[in-house]
Amino acid sequence: MLILKERKKFTLFQLIVATTLLMVFNILPVVAEPENELVFLTWPEYIDPEIVKKFEKQYQVKVRMVYFETDDMRDAMLLDSNGKGYDMVLIVGENIRIYNKRGWIAPLTQTQVPNLRFIGKKWLNAFEQTNGYAVPYFWGTLGIAYRKDLVEHEVTSWKELFIPEARLKNKILMIKTTDDVIGMALKALGYSANSTNPSEYQHVKEMLVKQKEYVKDFSYIKLTEDSALVKGDVYAAMVYNGDALALKELNPEIEFVLPREGGGLWVDYISVMASSNNKELAYKFINYINEPEHAAQIAEFVYFPTPHKQAEKLLPKEFLDDPVIYPDKQALQGSEFYKPLPPGIIKLRNSIFTTILQ
Repeated sequence: MLILKERKKFTLFQLIVATTLLMVFNILPVVAEPENELVFLTWPEYIDPEIVKKFEKQYQVKVRMVYFETDDMRDAMLLDSNGKGYDMVLIVGENIRIYNKRGWIAPLTQTQVPNLRFIGKKWLNAFEQTNGYAVPYFWGTLGIAYRKDLVEHEVTSWKELFIPEARLKNKILMIKTTDDVIGMALKALGYSANSTNPSEYQHVKEMLVKQKEYVKDFSYIKLTEDSALVKGDVYAAMVYNGDALALKELNPEIEFVLPREGGGLWVDYISVMASSNNKELAYKFINYINEPEHAAQIAEFVYFPTPHKQAEKLLPKEFLDDPVIYPDKQALQGSEFYKPLPPGIIKLRNSIFTTILQ
């Protein structure tokens, strides 16, 4: 996670990190959007296109999706445009405070989005400054998806991804995000994903250096038929739980596990950008996708648990009972949300991740 400050107050290290991300992701500046178009910065495959089409038809507008592959990439895109050029953004919960501090996101209340009344309060207040600036969209877990026909035994631990057996050489896919790789590496070693102990990071660095020859790529897995996991080009990957189920639809040999050490917990939120010229239309879009029947339909499309109380009542029992989508309390033991960390630790984590990517 990039800790973003006012541009004029960036340290040299932060400028280097941001510039590197922009070069890596080949990000181009975003131009201002027309009045009859909503620009939504979000993950790919993260909303049912049928719902979007219905909204476009009802309001006679175009919703243009701009995609990012990782949280770090989204941060770099917004940094490059100073938060401009988008009407809405999909934000992971721990970043909302930072985005708000930078003045990137606009206030958002039940007056503007009446369907907020259907959202569980624990999700509205799960992170600092979420209530009043963001609408919870989905929550979930980060774990391991693997090919049970290509891996010789059942995967149960992060160690099997970070300290892999020989047959997994060049067969692992890791998410290209600092928090996920460093955080779960810490958990593999028995530490907290939010460790502030520098000596623990030395152990993480040593492990990741050794793991590198087993990693085919640092990127997020495709959710299509040409996915490396579906085709068998990789045997195991860091994956979010709902995406693993989408992949399993394409190849039943794919299994998902929330490792016994616990995984990453996350909540995604949608915010309206402060620079948007289409705020009222953006509020209408957020309200539209939070109509109970729409929220339920989107949940079934993406295979993620919804924070929408009324939508849950409309979901089929097999969806609600699926332990991959809704893990029980025992399965969630040890799982953690990412927390704000001291600047020195953030610098250390970024330095380790940059070294691994080289």
